[in-house]
Amino acid sequence: MLAPQLLVLTLVVAHPLQALGQQDSTESLAQPTVLQWWHGAAFIGGLSALMLLDQAVRGYSQGHRSEPANEASGTIRHFGQIEVYGTITGSVLAVGMVTGKREITKTGLRLASTLALAGAASSVGTLVFGRPRPGDSFDADGYVPFSGQEAMPSGHTAMAFAMATTLADDIDRTWASVGLYTVAGGVAWSRINDNRHWLTDVIAGAAIGITSSKLISRRWRIFGLRPPDVLISSSPDLAWNIAF
Repeated sequence: MLAPQLLVLTLVVAHPLQALGQQDSTESLAQPTVLQWWHGAAFIGGLSALMLLDQAVRGYSQGHRSEPANEASGTIRHFGQIEVYGTITGSVLAVGMVTGKREITKTGLRLASTLALAGAASSVGTLVFGRPRPGDSFDADGYVPFSGQEAMPSGHTAMAFAMATTLADDIDRTWASVGLYTVAGGVAWSRINDNRHWLTDVIAGAAIGITSSKLISRRWRIFGLRPPDVLISSSPDLAWNIAF
């Protein structure tokens, strides 16, 4: 499974990573979007409405499974697993430090921070919701908090969208964004195809991944709270500066 890592790494290193926009992060981050309570309420309301489709989507996907679809799913789901996103993150950091290109190093740090936040949020979510996987139960509403059931949210989807959003924002090219989000969407589809998640599980996972990336990159804020800044000193030391 080295091909996906090499493909994405080549994409990142070959592109200047929006050097003008990422230097000092002044213009693009001057007016970040501030998330308010009603944004969260609207999302929860929409997600709750979409839960009416969970059973129907599961039935359709399982009724139309095929060997080619299973093979494609088995390949693309790796983009939501650590062997891909971990290798890509480590490689971007290594390239940035070895070449001395600060914009690439910052991208690697943002990517690592985003994946850590998305992973933590997903883990907490699965514990709190305790939703059964569709392959284990036909009851999409069988929530039992702290039961060990771990359908919602989809961790694979969260990590795939976290990586896609971070790289898409830094590369800032339509073709790259389309490609990265298509792959992330493919990961979400694979989890439904494999009968591992309900429709709303992958939607929740995608929201976690995108939100984690936007918060770490300081494009979004929650109630005006500023996330940590990533600082790179003249030596390759790394530091965090947290401002509120």
